[in-house]
Amino acid sequence: MRSLAQNWAVFKESRIGLAGLAIIVCFGVFGLMWPIMIGNLWDVHIYHPVVGFDPAMMHPAPPCRGHVLGTDPIGRDVLAQLMFSTGREFLLGVLSAVISVVVGTFVGAIAAYYGGLTDSFFMRLADIIMLFPFVPLLVVVGSLVRLDMFSFAIILGFLEAFGGITIILKAQALQVNVRPYIDAAKVAGGDDLHIIRSHIIPNVLPLSFLYMMFNVTAAILSEATLSFFGVLNIDMSWGMMIHTAETAGYLFDYGRYWWLWLPSGLAITLFCAAFYMVGRGLDEVVNPRLRKR
Repeated sequence: MRSLAQNWAVFKESRIGLAGLAIIVCFGVFGLMWPIMIGNLWDVHIYHPVVGFDPAMMHPAPPCRGHVLGTDPIGRDVLAQLMFSTGREFLLGVLSAVISVVVGTFVGAIAAYYGGLTDSFFMRLADIIMLFPFVPLLVVVGSLVRLDMFSFAIILGFLEAFGGITIILKAQALQVNVRPYIDAAKVAGGDDLHIIRSHIIPNVLPLSFLYMMFNVTAAILSEATLSFFGVLNIDMSWGMMIHTAETAGYLFDYGRYWWLWLPSGLAITLFCAAFYMVGRGLDEVVNPRLRKR
């Protein structure tokens, strides 16, 4: 395995990866501005993203001096909603991706190492999960259980972990399992857990990190879709901003009331694109044939 410094040197050669990383950093700074702005520069009664209201204006109000991105049909500041939701989107995407990658890597390594009934069980479970359309399945789950952002991230992470990512990581683990040093570790007396933890999983991790970036994108898009349908039990997110505009009847008058959907739509698009771009950069780290050198 290459060191972290060597992997970073390869990643830096990818312009698309660095661009995606820069966008993610910008979103991070944007989200961290929320606790600084509210209560210090913004009146919490006017700029609170959930219960804020400006009585001095008619709503929805277009962008103006007091509200740079305007207000929504309920009188809440759109910029404050974007800032407040950024941290939640990070939590959802990263938590869901970490759960899916940690569980999927471990399950894939176990299935590849033991084979037999263990392999058959996890592969059939993955086939069953992949059999159902993902978004309709989440809509059904959301209609049965009241999902907040945290519980939705956990459920989404485990569904992804036991789905397609298990099959992909198991295939990578199979290539590692036939290496000579695995047999040498067995002859030296290493137990199964030691071999899986010290030899198989470290060699699968680069591919795991690659798919973690793509899983962040899937999580954000899933949340936006379910929030638009009103399935999730959350008070504010980028998807809820679009849902509010739709329920108030302003969404399809997109030319006149563009500030109700364009900022949140761009945030979803750029955020997902940034993690996809980082994933493309990591792809060059994982796949030597894509490198320039």
